[in-house]
Amino acid sequence: MNEANYYSRDPVPETPEPKQGQDHWVETRVVGQPLPRVDAYQRLSGAAVYPSDVNLPDMLYGAVLRCPHAHARVQSLDATAAEKMPGVRAVLTAASPGADIPWQPESEGPASVLFDSVCRFEGEAVAAVAAATPYQAHDALRAIEVVYDVQPAVSNPLTALEPGAPKVHPEGNSVGEPSTYERGDVNTGFDAADVVVEETFEVPFLLHTPLETHGCVARWEGDKLTIWESTQGVYNVQSQTARALDLPLSHVRVIGHYVGGGFGSKLAIGKYTLIAALLAKKSARPVKVFLSREETFLCVGNRPGGTMRLKAGARRDGTLTALDFEALGSGGAYSPYGTGLFDWQIRDLYHCPNVRTKGQSAYIHAGEESPMRAPGHPQGSWALEQILDGLAEKLGMDPLELRLKNLTTVSQARGDIPYTSTGFKECLEDGAKAFGWAAARARPPAKGAIVRGVGLGGCTWVAGAGGPPSTAIVKYFADGSVNLNLGASDIGTGTKTVMAMGVAEELGVPLERIQIEHADTGTTEFATASGGSKTVPTESPAVRAAALDCKEQLLAMAADDLETAIGELKLEEGEVFSTHDPSKRLAVGEISQFQRRRTVIGVGYRGPNPEGKAVCPFAAQFCEVEVNKLTGEVRVLRFLGAHDSGRVMSRLTYDNQVYGGIVMGIGFGLTERRVLDEKQTGKMVNKNWHDYKIPTALDVPADMVSLPIEIQDLECNTTGAKGLGEPVTIPTAAAIANAVYHATGVRVTEAPINPTRLLELLAAQDERRA
Repeated sequence: MNEANYYSRDPVPETPEPKQGQDHWVETRVVGQPLPRVDAYQRLSGAAVYPSDVNLPDMLYGAVLRCPHAHARVQSLDATAAEKMPGVRAVLTAASPGADIPWQPESEGPASVLFDSVCRFEGEAVAAVAAATPYQAHDALRAIEVVYDVQPAVSNPLTALEPGAPKVHPEGNSVGEPSTYERGDVNTGFDAADVVVEETFEVPFLLHTPLETHGCVARWEGDKLTIWESTQGVYNVQSQTARALDLPLSHVRVIGHYVGGGFGSKLAIGKYTLIAALLAKKSARPVKVFLSREETFLCVGNRPGGTMRLKAGARRDGTLTALDFEALGSGGAYSPYGTGLFDWQIRDLYHCPNVRTKGQSAYIHAGEESPMRAPGHPQGSWALEQILDGLAEKLGMDPLELRLKNLTTVSQARGDIPYTSTGFKECLEDGAKAFGWAAARARPPAKGAIVRGVGLGGCTWVAGAGGPPSTAIVKYFADGSVNLNLGASDIGTGTKTVMAMGVAEELGVPLERIQIEHADTGTTEFATASGGSKTVPTESPAVRAAALDCKEQLLAMAADDLETAIGELKLEEGEVFSTHDPSKRLAVGEISQFQRRRTVIGVGYRGPNPEGKAVCPFAAQFCEVEVNKLTGEVRVLRFLGAHDSGRVMSRLTYDNQVYGGIVMGIGFGLTERRVLDEKQTGKMVNKNWHDYKIPTALDVPADMVSLPIEIQDLECNTTGAKGLGEPVTIPTAAAIANAVYHATGVRVTEAPINPTRLLELLAAQDERRA
């Protein structure tokens, strides 16, 4: 699977070549500083208008009737009573004109339609209504009479492949042939090993559950459609909606200035997007459709879980000789990506000549997966980082030493092409030093019920390079203020701030004098969706190129007035001056050509990634836990993340990404999992924030440290930045599991590490010792 297309799942257009003369920064005045966000006041005061805040005149409220069963066939549906309910202006069913829309026909998975008569998971859309108030809309849903033929359901990938299992699709539950990868000969590698460790690991299905739920507002003006959507990529929504409704791209405008979280689940349209558009068309009124919290647990994506087996061999000196990995997972009822990228850490992170991986996916009666912050990588890391600690123990080595013994400077899974930079060694060494790893490991074991341990985990991220296409426009006005225009979404990561800092660095303009237009297909330039840690390494070089274009034009104009070679001129704080003769200076507003033009417009493009090189971020994370052996409670006391993501563009947003990723990883390691009733109904039993346990402030340590490993990368792009948002969460859960083992001597291979399971393992350990 192409990792770049995993996020867009749309064709990626070509991009023009970048402008020349874009040298790398050596020292920066603005870039890298911990500056407040440019939209901090709007976000904190409530002035920011999120899509869920949009209210238009005469707007109706849409609601979706969803199948309450994990597997059922719609035998009959009668919406007559709903159509007569107070306030109802439109009802959609599978029989409605224009509603027979194929659902995601470009997907590699099985075909479906907007309202499928065969419901293959709890929460499948069956019908929809639009009414004057949300209450009237939901009352109307209850008036729709549906007769279901309830069918047996299968909820577990292992069970799904057993003979006689209920079929998700007529062809069966297996997603084609397994995906495989192999280099060297693993049998030879194991023969050469002095130590071999093998374990089976289980990882749960996780939910994105962003603060702002999924949804949009749709309004037609004639044959033109405007959508305000909570999305990570307005151009993705535009292209997918236009294709589904058979509209020209020019007739679909998508606006998404703010988004209240997505984590990968808002990279594409949802059925709610098309439902809102169809209801708006039918009612001739704007329609808002935003899902309830419970709905988002069922039908807008999940991180696939599954079973993994990993066998590893090493020589006495710690050198890895072989890794053999198998995984079985599920992308739900429709997606074939049940184990997508589960194996990347095994294939690429540590040097190993003999590697074999196999990934098998099965369809189950559950909602479709969607990318979730480093797809596949945290799952694979859960297995790899624990197996390495197991090898280290058998060899009598420090886990840190074992990892340092097996570093590589090339991407083995890409045919041994070199990395543009790799700071993995520094992440491990500098992170260990800052954390106090050696002293913590040397501490004598505690006696009694309360014990402590430390653990670590490392990672890389497959797609941290970003890449074309991206276009940015910078307008420099006569008063020295600037407009920045780019299509990228700011998904809460500080994209607008980082890009404005890049403009300020080149043009010497204070951030408060930079106005930003973004994430609007009607007014801003094309950008791919913000996901996969690609936004900063993709957009910042384009923004810098646009600012440089502006600067070069201004300097050329000033060179005529100052009668000086352009090469010796510099622009700072609204003035152009000669570096050879400081007396030769001119305020930008006094440049004669600029006074006539009034505006200078710079255009920048994102150039191609370096050919024959891999651009990847790296990380090492360290944590200390406290375990109560009487209750099974695990408390994370402190965490340190050492990350090589190239240049730090904004220290404040950088640190926030690290902390947020660690918190999400703690949820994976300790508290979160989707629970389906596998014995009877197949339904989800914890579809709310009370029962689906995302970490709160009480579950995360106050002592969290972000340690940037700022390796200068002159090849990755013109700003030297690599991705950060994904690697910050990849090794977190595995580091916690290793720390729990260090504290208790119990290896927890099934995530999350909940008290009940840990107590069972501790009791089994006591029995073995008795």
